[in-house]
Amino acid sequence: MYGRFDNILSQDIRLLQEAARFGPLYVFLWSDKFIHSITGKEPKFPESERLYFLESIRFVHKVFVVNNGDLSPIKDVSPSAWAAHENEDTSDIRTFCEKEKIELQILKKTDIEGFPNNLETKPNGSSKKKVLVTGCFDWFHSGHVRFFEEVSEMGDLYVVVGNDANVRELKGQNHPMFSEQERRYMAGSIRFVKQALISTGHGWLDAEPELRRLKPDIYAVNEDGDRPEKQKYCHENDIEYVVLKRLPKAGLPRRQSTVMRGF
Repeated sequence: MYGRFDNILSQDIRLLQEAARFGPLYVFLWSDKFIHSITGKEPKFPESERLYFLESIRFVHKVFVVNNGDLSPIKDVSPSAWAAHENEDTSDIRTFCEKEKIELQILKKTDIEGFPNNLETKPNGSSKKKVLVTGCFDWFHSGHVRFFEEVSEMGDLYVVVGNDANVRELKGQNHPMFSEQERRYMAGSIRFVKQALISTGHGWLDAEPELRRLKPDIYAVNEDGDRPEKQKYCHENDIEYVVLKRLPKAGLPRRQSTVMRGF
């Protein structure tokens, strides 16, 4: 695949998922310089952040950064197919594919509808500790990816996404922006996640039913997710409670969903 991948949303990840069905997925990411040369503007998200996010998606095999419209670097990976959304079906791409004898796979809007479940690694008899995190994850960004990456270093990571009714109760009628199924899909698409689920409880401890069922060894939260209810539950149930500082990946900007809602 080939594109800017600026402001990655669920439809972009669905496109990557469907493209990966044709084989190991190589993504050619437009550099900041290339985007500026075409649009006259800087991308919303810098090249380093877009690269980090793409490399963290479980459907992506490898990402290359390209600095111009030259398609020849794509030949270096000897692809058997080029996948593109129907909105990106251009004469240049068709001509290149015909010349290089690459099969062009056009994905339609209907091909990327819905949010499939069971994306993640299936639970098994892993000897690793079981780690659980919870949250709204409403506008998914690189800060969430970094949180997942950091927590996954402690063991197999289970993400419990807040259900719509509870998020609305805690944050107000304009929340969440994205449905619980879409938010679960976004979390589950990240390669650091063992399994993503939707909470079935209420309040700040809306994941209590999932905690009882999964029986994690560790419950990890960011500083802004630290709540007395969570601490108390973990103390009473012999679960290690870990509070992490909300730090971005080195070299990347700090992101907050509340700010990004204005994008």
